Amino acid sequence: MPRVQVPDDFAADPSSYVWGMVPEIGAAAGAFSRAVYENSLLSHREMEAGRMRTAQINGCKLCLGMRAGRDLAGHLARSGGNPEKAVSERGDPAPDEEFYAQVANWRAWAGFSAREKLVIEYADRLGSAPQSMDEDESFWQQMHAHFSDAEIVDMTFGIGSWMALGRLTHVLELDGVCMPTMPSST
Repeated sequence: MPRVQVPDDFAADPSSYVWGMVPEIGAAAGAFSRAVYENSLLSHREMEAGRMRTAQINGCKLCLGMRAGRDLAGHLARSGGNPEKAVSERGDPAPDEEFYAQVANWRAWAGFSAREKLVIEYADRLGSAPQSMDEDESFWQQMHAHFSDAEIVDMTFGIGSWMALGRLTHVLELDGVCMPTMPSST
């Protein structure tokens, strides 16, 4: 049950109603989200690594169930974006279910690349303990050894968008329904 009143007509998509309650902010949030998914410099797997770790921290059921390879093009089409620009449509290898299952175990699982592990660590620290990076020069040396400055900024914007929008979705309990392109968990 959403934490704000949503008319029955929007029961299958409460987020669209809630975002429309504050149209200027909702439109800006939508544009931000689309920009991340259409223009990220990260690979499909790198983006999904950061997005999934953020989803785990946020607890957003929609975000946890989303798979960019299966759902992103449909999400962009519904939200006014360009599905052909989706990170998942670039031809990069898509993560498999084992990849998603191991994100919480990222330190130990050998299936992640060094870059993917750093994206997960960055999402973990940005979402849970941002001040832990203030004087961690070793971490920043690793980041700069594996990513360009533009990729670090891109990653920060992406994680920031997932933190904000995933937390809004979860905290307002808008995540109790599946997105139209996602299989139902019921």
